[in-house]
Amino acid sequence: MLGQADHQHRTKIIQGRYPWPTRIERVLPMLEVHGVFKSYATPQGPLPVLQGVDLTLKPGSSLALMGESGSGKSTLLHLIAGLDKVDRGSIRSGEHQLERMTEGQLAHWRRTEIGLVFQQFNLIGSLRVVDNLAFQARLAGRHDPRWQAHLVQRLGLGELLERYPEQLSGGQQQRVALGRALASKPQLLLADEPTGSLDETTSGEVLKLLLELLDDSPTTLLMVTHSPSVAARLAEKVVLHGGRLAAVDAR
Repeated sequence: MLGQADHQHRTKIIQGRYPWPTRIERVLPMLEVHGVFKSYATPQGPLPVLQGVDLTLKPGSSLALMGESGSGKSTLLHLIAGLDKVDRGSIRSGEHQLERMTEGQLAHWRRTEIGLVFQQFNLIGSLRVVDNLAFQARLAGRHDPRWQAHLVQRLGLGELLERYPEQLSGGQQQRVALGRALASKPQLLLADEPTGSLDETTSGEVLKLLLELLDDSPTTLLMVTHSPSVAARLAEKVVLHGGRLAAVDAR
């Protein structure tokens, strides 16, 4: 049953100018991670990285995943993105059970259902900004010129559309990367240290833009960060320690 806040959020989505696909409105957890274990082979034997991780994210929520270097943050994010396989446990996103999907199904799911933003911007160097922005949305079959124009305006990219990535600053490239990820109207946005390579001022500006844009959408955000100040801007925080969730904090 939806709570009052969820009902108000859904009403906002339905009445908004830039509606998401209607499947967003199903009342399912956006993400369920249950009993996930992951280790990697080393010359000294298996190296445990994740040792029984449980996590649930509601639609429209935002969560910061923190932990010291080597705690398994990026590993967990890659598993949730279907870029790697769990040793044991399950990961479900909406109606999708990731460990039961083929590589082709996972690739289609990443293309159509989620957005990915990394510390390295991963823009396509041979494409102009305007084409980078539309790239994933076109692949997903959900290119919406009105929504892209809205993103361009909110991200301050209007004068940069004809430029190539090499002609942009780091902050500008990350704004393009955020716009590309959101242009396809993803249900789930996974961000791995998206402001980690930026200076403090630019990092704050990019994070502010991201959170403002998420207010315009039902997209759920899971962000890996080592920054307490960044984590404090999100609704919830979890901390990985020794491959396990050591703490949960909510504002």
